[in-house]
Amino acid sequence: MSRRIIPEAIAREPWRVILPLFALNTFGSVVLYSAAGGHLQPWALLHTIHFAVFLVMAFVISRVPREFFRALAFPAYGVLVALLLMVDLFGAVRGGSQRWIDLGFMMLQPSELMKPTIVLALAHFFANLPPAMTHNWRTLLPVAGLAGVPVILVIIQPDLGTGLSVAAGAAVVIFLAGLPMRWFIGAGAAIAAIAPVAFFTLLHDYQRKRVLVFLNPEEDLLGSGYHITQSKIAIGSGGFFGKGFGNGSQSHLEYLPEAQTDFAFSTMAEEWGVLGGLFVLAVFLWVFRWGMQVSRRAPDRFSSLLAAGMTFTVFFYMAVNTLMVMGLAPVVGIPLPWISHGGSALMTNMICIGSIMAVDRWSRRGGSLSA
Repeated sequence: MSRRIIPEAIAREPWRVILPLFALNTFGSVVLYSAAGGHLQPWALLHTIHFAVFLVMAFVISRVPREFFRALAFPAYGVLVALLLMVDLFGAVRGGSQRWIDLGFMMLQPSELMKPTIVLALAHFFANLPPAMTHNWRTLLPVAGLAGVPVILVIIQPDLGTGLSVAAGAAVVIFLAGLPMRWFIGAGAAIAAIAPVAFFTLLHDYQRKRVLVFLNPEEDLLGSGYHITQSKIAIGSGGFFGKGFGNGSQSHLEYLPEAQTDFAFSTMAEEWGVLGGLFVLAVFLWVFRWGMQVSRRAPDRFSSLLAAGMTFTVFFYMAVNTLMVMGLAPVVGIPLPWISHGGSALMTNMICIGSIMAVDRWSRRGGSLSA
């Protein structure tokens, strides 16, 4: 019946993910409106505009043919590696980090675009890899190069959080591609062995301090532990039902730093309580379930790895941010998608959603290469 009323071109869009994301982003705009003291500016209105623009972008991406995705994989990867090199050499410095390229009309952060691009490049690599080579140790060399180069370039900016995001997305695609489990166990053991040395020799002072604060935030409540302490106070004070819209004292009295970006979840939890938090997490779980269903239905290996990798990229944002604001992970500056203010992160996540929508479209059209 609905297909007789609603035009076919509209009815076949993946509304079961678009509508939840619209609801989540609208809720995020409400949170940002409150964080600004009941004003649309400077965050809520721009947050809504960003979503509208990037939703159109996602629809455009969803109509890109599969072969164009594959043809774009390595060139896009190469361009972004070159841009990361430019950032390290000539990039603009903000907040003590060199992460941006000043294009005049906008500040471009290539490391954000590398998150979906590394997934695309590795999915294409493994789709071309003969099955017999999956268990061959020689496969590790090109895979390590593809994943390691951008991760290193991002970490030395320094941007440990984004570097870990790129590494995590790459690791998921590599794991789902079917490489032997013993290689992952060996890599995990090697990382555990060098972690203490890296902590004292490779990390910057502020990065080491973040880890120490995570382990014992009460040691310096007014200094390095201030952010996470205020975040936990905001979340805890909200209780089950919250203090009510516009009644969050931690954000309104400016006790909570970065209330509109990294700690937007804390701002929301203070006013909307556990119920608000459960709503946010439920929408994310719905999106992840949809993404993995698309991956399982994908018409080929490339499409399946692409959808799964993009889904996990969004999951990593959500998991790290929510754990971070509750004091269960170090503060690494990763915003919460569709809730936090920030155009670059929203663009990245909508690229991921658009890519999953593209795979869904290929599946529904029987895997046609021209879909």
